[in-house]
Amino acid sequence: MEVLKLPERENVAKEGVNSELLLDDRMFAEAMLMKEQLGNADLTFALRNLLKLEYYPVAVKFFYLENEIEQFKNANGYRIAARPYTFCHFSAASRQRGDVLFGEKETMGCTNAKYNFGWKELDEDEIKSHVKYTRDREQAERFVKTKPRLPEGLLAFATAPLHKATFEPDIIHIICNVLQAYHIANDYASAMDEHPVETAMLMNSAVCGGATWSYVNQKLNLVPMCSSSYTAGKTEQGEINVYIPWKKFRPTVRRLLERTLQYGGASFPRTGETFPGFNVCKLCNFLAFVKPKN
Repeated sequence: MEVLKLPERENVAKEGVNSELLLDDRMFAEAMLMKEQLGNADLTFALRNLLKLEYYPVAVKFFYLENEIEQFKNANGYRIAARPYTFCHFSAASRQRGDVLFGEKETMGCTNAKYNFGWKELDEDEIKSHVKYTRDREQAERFVKTKPRLPEGLLAFATAPLHKATFEPDIIHIICNVLQAYHIANDYASAMDEHPVETAMLMNSAVCGGATWSYVNQKLNLVPMCSSSYTAGKTEQGEINVYIPWKKFRPTVRRLLERTLQYGGASFPRTGETFPGFNVCKLCNFLAFVKPKN
């Protein structure tokens, strides 16, 4: 990511940020849509500003070519894991701390992710780790075998907050509340003309499995967190995972902006309002404010 030099930063500071435009949803959407193309920072800020996302959308890249790895390493001040971690941990550090991270088979500490990523074959330990979710061992084995797996030959992966990603992502991973996910999924369906929106919950593989399914099928995926979500640092408030293939992500955010410009706000429950989650009945007549009569 290019960093502004001191004179350029000073010019920006002198000109000031147009806070009024940023806080007027319709004006903000119109200004964004006037751009020739929405950049990564634009996409990130549109979601944070209109849908009130708490965390950065995470760009995920699966490397199958050595030259792409070299390009990544030359372009980024990236970090590597001090010890093996789960795929969830990589994504969590990118979405919360803004880290640009590089992961390999040696630093992948989750056997579920290794299986989904094609870095290990099915074995007895993998089956046993699913028995607690199923009726018996036979069912556990069948369920594990139905999990999607990445194409063979994965060399490494990277995660980064979208606005810092110098690579072209394969998928975008968003963690948000359920109502925010509903808004994103509706804009996705409208933008891509896909309906119904079919998703896949994968047993014991919320983040790694959800990302893999979205990559393999090139569709949006909504996945509730798996059972260790709090203990493994994956979530803070019981949020849900949203995955969108990169080629479908920009049209989805653009649709959010188009809706906001048309109606005046991003909210679906109360069309045209600015906050996507007014916790009252849709047509509640006890929460009505009117202009005073002259």
